[in-house]
Parts: sequence; C-alpha cells; structure tokens
Amino acid sequence: MSTTPAARTPLPRLSPQELTELRDRLAAEHSDLAARGVKLDLTRGKPSSDQLDLSDGMLRLPTRHTDASGTDVRNYGGLQGLAELRTIFAELLGVETEQLVAGGNSSLTMMRDCLVDLLLFGGVDSPRPWSQEEKVTFVCPVPGYDRHFTLLESLGIDMVTVPMHDDGPDAEAVAALVAQDPSIKGMWIVPTYSNPAGAVCSQEVASRLVGMETAAPDFKIFWDNAYALHHLTDDEAKSADVLSLASAAGHPHRPIMFASTSKITFAGAGVAFLAASTEQVAWYLKHLGTGSIGPDKVNHLRHAEFFGDADGVRRHMVEHRRIIAPKFDEVDRVLTEKLEGYDVATWNRPAGGYFVNLDVVDGTASRVVTLAKEAGVALTPAGASFPRGEDPRDRNIRLAPTMPPVAEVTEAMEIVATCVLLAAVEKALGDAGQSGGTA
Repeated sequence: MSTTPAARTPLPRLSPQELTELRDRLAAEHSDLAARGVKLDLTRGKPSSDQLDLSDGMLRLPTRHTDASGTDVRNYGGLQGLAELRTIFAELLGVETEQLVAGGNSSLTMMRDCLVDLLLFGGVDSPRPWSQEEKVTFVCPVPGYDRHFTLLESLGIDMVTVPMHDDGPDAEAVAALVAQDPSIKGMWIVPTYSNPAGAVCSQEVASRLVGMETAAPDFKIFWDNAYALHHLTDDEAKSADVLSLASAAGHPHRPIMFASTSKITFAGAGVAFLAASTEQVAWYLKHLGTGSIGPDKVNHLRHAEFFGDADGVRRHMVEHRRIIAPKFDEVDRVLTEKLEGYDVATWNRPAGGYFVNLDVVDGTASRVVTLAKEAGVALTPAGASFPRGEDPRDRNIRLAPTMPPVAEVTEAMEIVATCVLLAAVEKALGDAGQSGGTA
C-alpha cells in the first residue's frame, strides 16, 4: 500500500464505508499473497545456518585430551564440569567459578532437574519436599517463555501471572502474592532481553525480588539468563548480579541461575550452566550424582579451547550480532512502513535477545496467526507467551526473525503486517465471521 504513515487515519476514526473499502482491498491483497505459495517460518528462536557456521572451527577441537590439571577429559568424573570452561563463563555471568556448574547441552534440562529434585527432596532451605505440600505455585511474568510454562504444567505446578515491564517483572505485584501465599514456591524470570518482550531486569527490581518477604521459607527464583550475551546494539545491557544481591539480602539460596551456549555455538551441542550459592550447588550435584558420573568434558574442553577466554566469547557474539541485527531492523522497518499511523499494533525494538513482541488489536491475535498461515507464514500460536496458551486479551504474538535470511524476513513481515491490519479492520466492522475466521 502506498499510503505513508504520516498521512494515515487511525482505524478507530475511519467511517464504516472507509473500513469496508480498506477491508476489501486488504482481503484481495491477502488472497494474492496466499496464491504465491510461499512457506516461511517465524515460529522458534533458532540460530541461522550462518550463525552456526561461526562455530565450525570447534569441529576440529579439542587438540588435546587433558585439562589444565592434567586430567584426561575422556574419562569419568568431574561432575561440576571442566574448570577451564567454568572460569570463562563465570566471568561472563558475573559469578564465582565455584558457584558455577557446567553440564550437558540443555539448560532446560537443568531447570527440570531442579524442579524435580525440589518436588522429591526439597531444597537446602526446605522444611519438607515440595511434593508434600498441598499445592505448589509459580509466579510467571507475562508475556514469557512458553517452555517454562509447559514444564510447570507437566509437573502439576500451578501458575499465577504478573505483568512484565521494561525493567523486569512487576516487583510489587510479585511481593504482594508471595507474602500471603505459602504455596507460591518460586518464580520464573528471563532477566536480560526477556523472551519475548526484550525487557531487562533492573538492579532495583532484582533487589526487590531477592529481598522481599515470602510466606514460603524456600522460595526460589529461576533466573534463566539465556540471552545475557546476545546484544543487538552497542548499548549492551549488564545483567543484575542476582547472587550477590540475594546473599546481601539474607536469602543466598533464593536464586538459581541458568544459561547456555545453545545460541552461542551449536544449539544441539552446546554447554548449559547452573549457578547458585555454594550450598545449593552442592545440593544440585548431590542429586545429579545419583544419575551421572560426569558431563561431556570433551565438549567442555572443545569450547574452552575454541574461545580461549571471556573476550573470545565477546568477540564471537559480535559476529552473531552482525548476522542477526539486520533482521530485527527489517522487522521494525516493515511494521513501521505498513502499520504506523493506523493504531492497530505496538511492537518493541529489542536491544538484544531473539524475539520481537507484537501486540495487536485485542481479540485479533488468533485471527492474525490464521491469516498468516493461509498466506504461507507460520507464526508461534497466539497466546504461547502465556501459561496454558491463554492470553486473556488475545493480542500477543511472538516473532522470531533470527533463522530465515533477511529477504525472507522482509517477505514474512509484509505478510504479517497485512494480516494484522486485515484482522483489525474485520474486528472494527464486526464481520470476522463473514470472512471465514473467528476473532
């Protein structure tokens, strides 16, 4: 459409006739797009092949089979992970080396292990196993990470939501919930470039969360710092030092931090990390040791040799940024060009992470996803960023632009923008049912 954003009339101010004409034009445009037969995918935040190629040098590593102490990494042992690698990532994550565990390739697996161990055995500060409680509940900032919610649901853990703001979860809302309800045993947070809102938890919010009074004596903060190093601009956010803040507040065992190299090296062959108080690390390793004699230290050494030091990781992440930042720029450019001025959508311009958070007209997100699918673009299901997939306003859509080439991102976003506007016009006319879909 040739209309410039500055010349557009907001949708609520259009007459029924103008809305009908716009609807008809957009419907025809959507039909033309669907006839192209394209197949584009913006569903998951996966690295592109170009990003994975950055780590191909690791396939020729390691060049040795002993660590700095002379221990053969090909053998059993070393449950806490290779010290050389832990030293590198301890600096990057702002923790002490002895507080850090290097494990397998999935931080989500570490999260699940912690939840299961808490349910079966309780934590270092638990009066009893969580499974012996009448109910276990987690606070979930929304929009949030769908796999966090699925994991809780699979274990029978209830969920209560609070809003996610630009500076992190609504700390006062969290504090009000946890102060009165002993069944609330923990909360999720992606503190740096959150999935999908791109929020960065401030030092002040982090301090409030680790210092607040809780009815449950063993309340945990699952601090999933998945995107701590994934900057998209020169303005690099620094993660709050949650372990030190918690210790100073008198709750050293409250946070458990998670991270991984899944979007740094190879998504299927990276290294996951867990950091916590030394007592909580010992608790984790005690239970891990009943089912493992040690992680893949060969892979740990491969990573340590590939990076060399923390600055090696930082240089590597600059190359990731070079590849994916233009894709995020393109999402913003197309949405601005196509939608600005209509008052039908808002979206963030993240400074890091892997997602763009798109909010459309209330009651139309599901319709947008359906229209996009008809035109050949696969989007994450509407509501995926809420527990049980239930967005009460049906307005939130998570966009994942990292995997496709820039040209495909452009094409996909042009289709998505058309669908957003068409769904909004249908809603305004009250005729979504006539067009074959539901709001």
